Amino acid sequence: MSNLQIITTQNVKLYFTTASVGERILAYGADLLIKIAYIVVAYILFFQIFNVKDFSGQNNILYTAIVCLLSLPVLFYTLVSETLMEGQTLGKKLVKIKVVKIDGYQAGFFDFLIRWIFCLVDINMGFAPGLVTMMITKHTQRLGDMAAGTSVISEKSKYNISHTILMDVDEKYEPYFAQNMVMLFSDNDMRIIKENAEIAFTQDNFKLLTQLVRKIESVMNIRNPFKSERELLNTLQKDYNYYTGK
Repeated sequence: MSNLQIITTQNVKLYFTTASVGERILAYGADLLIKIAYIVVAYILFFQIFNVKDFSGQNNILYTAIVCLLSLPVLFYTLVSETLMEGQTLGKKLVKIKVVKIDGYQAGFFDFLIRWIFCLVDINMGFAPGLVTMMITKHTQRLGDMAAGTSVISEKSKYNISHTILMDVDEKYEPYFAQNMVMLFSDNDMRIIKENAEIAFTQDNFKLLTQLVRKIESVMNIRNPFKSERELLNTLQKDYNYYTGK
């Protein structure tokens, strides 16, 4: 396993542990069992209870159409699951692994479609291509991952947030300022505010602190509603990260 660094659109560095070959095989095995269970249930339901096979000789077209229709969930299981579950299938969710884009963007349908198409090479050709590439690539990528620019990471691994504009915001946090007021600032503005605030607090530079607050008041067209400059700066940063992190 290797560490995967993802730089998000907000210039946040996240460090993940890529899923091992064993974890990916285990997830695939779990998904395979789900597909087999579906096939067994579909066979019993349609071919035993409803006796679909009785008219197979009389109407081959209808019989073939029913078989093809019943095969669709198995065929599109991975593509649909990863699209609806944001990079996971039931097997991946069980093993706690997930498909992510290595450039920091959210993986989308087109990315999952590329991975799904490459399953024809990676998996359906005897598993060899997929296994070999996962073992020799840095981030355990199969051909489909390389083509889509994705990797599979372990959700059990913890990630670190580097020195960025982000702060820890509790899930139950309620912002003080309205979103339209906070979003008057850009990512770069917030980064400058954070860096200068840290300098001001560290060096007890009250002149810099006052300049920061006056600039914020000017942009937002408000007067500091808090008892201290520090409280205004901290609240603004928390509010910004609350709104941009939704």
